[in-house]
Amino acid sequence: MVGAELDADVCYRALRTRDGRFDGRFFVAVRSTGVYCRPVCPARTPRRENCWFVPCAAAAQEAGFRPCLRCRPEAAPGTPAWQGTSATVSRALALIEAGALDGGDGVEALAARLGVGGRHLRRLFLRHLGATPIAVAQTRRVLFAKKLLDETALPMAEVASTAGFTSLRRFNDAMRRVYARPPSALRSSAGALEGSELALRLPYRAPLDWAALLAFLALRAIPGVEAVSGNAYRRTVQLGEARGAVEVTPIEGEAALRARISLSRSAPLAPLAARLRRLFDLGADPGAIGDQLAGQRGLRQAVRDRPGLRVPGAWCGFELAVRAILGQQVSVAGATTLAGRLVERFGDPLPCAGAADSGLRFLFPPAAVLADADLTRIGLPGARARAVNALAAAVATGSLRLDGSEAPEETLTKLEALPGVGPWTAQYVAMRALGQPDAFPASDLALRRALGHGQSLPTPRELEAIAEAWRPWRAYAALHLWSAHA
Repeated sequence: MVGAELDADVCYRALRTRDGRFDGRFFVAVRSTGVYCRPVCPARTPRRENCWFVPCAAAAQEAGFRPCLRCRPEAAPGTPAWQGTSATVSRALALIEAGALDGGDGVEALAARLGVGGRHLRRLFLRHLGATPIAVAQTRRVLFAKKLLDETALPMAEVASTAGFTSLRRFNDAMRRVYARPPSALRSSAGALEGSELALRLPYRAPLDWAALLAFLALRAIPGVEAVSGNAYRRTVQLGEARGAVEVTPIEGEAALRARISLSRSAPLAPLAARLRRLFDLGADPGAIGDQLAGQRGLRQAVRDRPGLRVPGAWCGFELAVRAILGQQVSVAGATTLAGRLVERFGDPLPCAGAADSGLRFLFPPAAVLADADLTRIGLPGARARAVNALAAAVATGSLRLDGSEAPEETLTKLEALPGVGPWTAQYVAMRALGQPDAFPASDLALRRALGHGQSLPTPRELEAIAEAWRPWRAYAALHLWSAHA
């Protein structure tokens, strides 16, 4: 039940059950009330003839429906509206989530980044989502602003700017138009403020194997930039001119994480939330993925043991790619040591209250800095130093984009054309930085050992043949095998 073509009868049966597994998969617009809801809304189930089912909130809002104040569509898990859409729409949605339409750039600029025309992009959005790119961006801003009103004590002007609105007047007009009341009235009825602490709630579709995520990230945490302590993940962040740190912990008893944010100045927070969702793979549907993998050779027990396993993403694609090159031909611990030396020598110090207490002291160095840096000074062999230089130069000049705006095949081709970057590194970057669920490093020794069963190891080509049955979730299969045979 994804894409613009929804089976209305199936959706209505799901709506009547209020089953949380359908939350975020579609929204129901109720003609008799003019309100749209999540399928888990506690309100009385509307009559079938009054229901119109849409794949995303923007389609309902563009048709004139208001968000429900009881079930709060802005609190739904990451909507998988892009599943089943064209690859171009998928990439465009990711860029919109990252704030591509929040500044002065319009649809034509977004389309140019995707290599298509603006008219064609609008046509694709209407076909797959039932809403234009501008409507999707506007809905995202409005719903994120409502989230900030409910979950923070930010002043109205800061809610407007951090949600991506260019002025307080535009913010007030949009909220009145969508909710038929001023933002102050929405805040007074929410009753969910967190004092002066800036914290965001990040919902997900259960289950989530948080322990496995933390264990994976802890082994690969870049000293001075990332840290895992107890049940929390912390890292330094930069959004435009704003610098600071974020701490993420699970919320007990809820299918959500809490992100506590400390920034040097006000900045749009929707891109930050989108990055964190990608980092922890919160948009995944582990139930659906597990159902498809559980019956496959070599995966049955692993999937049963880790039903909520996710593919850890990356805060920054460039940072992840550099970390992958540093890890070539050395142990995970050795790569972590090199990464720590890299940021200590070339990273920007982070003067942030409280961050140093957590061991967070640096921002990861930008591509422009590493493009000309002498990386042999941190003990990196010459070949790998040149590989990092070449990667950084390609990113700094814009010839290589690791933000998902290019077609994945194009990005992988450019990666593998760089000196010192082979198929394993490219596929690893595709898994974690580009969020490709079917990426698969077939030459990985640990994966080959996992399926060797004490016999001769399968060749990469043989492993790829085995993994054909795991498509389109080969990245998740790889994580299950890595976790089971760690």
